[in-house]
Amino acid sequence: MSQDIRWKQRFENFERGYLLLRSALDGRTLDQLSQLEQEGVIQRFEYTFELAWKTLKDYLENAGVTLDQITPRAVIKAAFAAKLIDDGQAWIDMLGDRNLMSHTYDCTKFREVVAALKDRYLTKLENMYLLLREQTLET
Repeated sequence: MSQDIRWKQRFENFERGYLLLRSALDGRTLDQLSQLEQEGVIQRFEYTFELAWKTLKDYLENAGVTLDQITPRAVIKAAFAAKLIDDGQAWIDMLGDRNLMSHTYDCTKFREVVAALKDRYLTKLENMYLLLREQTLET
């Protein structure tokens, strides 16, 4: 399979995840989400973030970028350097929160991460989505 096709297929999966995550948060305040809904949002965030960094990796490789390491942090740094993302620190924070949510079941932390998603992370994921969506339409 060519890299061009691979990143586009990965992007389609990311797009589905991103749109589901966005729909769970659209027009709703944190207080309007039940505990179960917050947990569902966290789950959507975890797999959407996973698809996001892997889509960036595939896109960078397709563009000829050689990555020394294939880790989320290394891909985020390379994507920031390539101007695919505009706020590297927000993406590093997302990575930290994704890792934290994979290993904790603290209700307070859930609320903090859901709030960060709504206030900060969703915009960063949307920026990436729009940029790469435009790339899929051009080719």
